[in-house]
Amino acid sequence: MADVPAIHIAQLTKHYGSVQALAGIDLDIARGEFFGLLGPNGAGKTTLISALAGLVRADGGTLEVMGHNVAADPRNARLKLGVVPQELVFDPFFTVREVLKFQSGYYGIRGNDDWIEEILSRLGLLAKADTNMRTLSGGMKRRVLVAQALVHRPPVIVLDEPTAGVDVELRQGLWEFVKQLNADGHTVVLTTHYLEEAEDLCGRIAMMKAGRVVALDTTANLLSRFADLEQVFMEVMRHA
Repeated sequence: MADVPAIHIAQLTKHYGSVQALAGIDLDIARGEFFGLLGPNGAGKTTLISALAGLVRADGGTLEVMGHNVAADPRNARLKLGVVPQELVFDPFFTVREVLKFQSGYYGIRGNDDWIEEILSRLGLLAKADTNMRTLSGGMKRRVLVAQALVHRPPVIVLDEPTAGVDVELRQGLWEFVKQLNADGHTVVLTTHYLEEAEDLCGRIAMMKAGRVVALDTTANLLSRFADLEQVFMEVMRHA
């Protein structure tokens, strides 16, 4: 199983009426990679992540997480995946610690209080652990979303714009934590509009436009002809 990629995508398609959100995506992400998924708004990144998480059903193609087919074996595929969504979705009636315990129960996990405490500590949430979710700031709520995605220790972590609109301190602390998880063997997939984050963190990058992958290479190769990733991105989008 070691040669099975963390994420395998083959000829993945998705339409919303007459709009083609995904137009035959082919992509393999190896275990242990820190992988960047970039593209302008409407490129299909969030649709791809939603299909990966089982939140939307693809029209065609194959989608696997750690060898588990998302359509045929959704339970095991979900257990292998942790997704931090863009949207601040939360239950306003529970404290932060209660939310994480309920999330653990959703995955059938008990007795992981030590891991919950570590997540709370690493994400700067210990002081807010017994605070009701509805009273938290937007930045704190985003920290809780990250904690929820990690509570079942998934080998594959997808971060969909995780630092959008959050303070510099959280951004730095989050990346320290995520880099350590990656060093420990977790596969990390990042979408971000902060191109310097992708440049600093990702070993390989795919760029999407209109539901297609229009560039795929190591970050070093993409940067070999340009000063920074922003120039690469603009050039690829111009000619895609």
